[in-house]
Amino acid sequence: MAWVILVLSGVLEAVWATALGASNGFKKVLPTIVFVAGMALSMVGLAFAMKEIPVGTAYAVWVGIGASLTVIVAILRKQEAASVARIALVLGLVACVVGLKVVS
Repeated sequence: MAWVILVLSGVLEAVWATALGASNGFKKVLPTIVFVAGMALSMVGLAFAMKEIPVGTAYAVWVGIGASLTVIVAILRKQEAASVARIALVLGLVACVVGLKVVS
């Protein structure tokens, strides 16, 4: 169950990171609310997962999922350019996250 919570918390990291960018320096209300709620839930989930998963592994997985999804969302929204190198590096990051689960 800790791994499921950790993955969901990583997804929420991408949600709050994307909302933070959309908040325009906390000037837009809805993205700011999504940022605060997403960050709070993401941190609670990370803390819960760390009861069973070592801190270094949990944090690396959480950041890896959040960073990968944030880049993917930015590419899909045409906020960042897609390139073969960028996509390969994101896939490498995802492979590292999966690898951490496999060796745990």
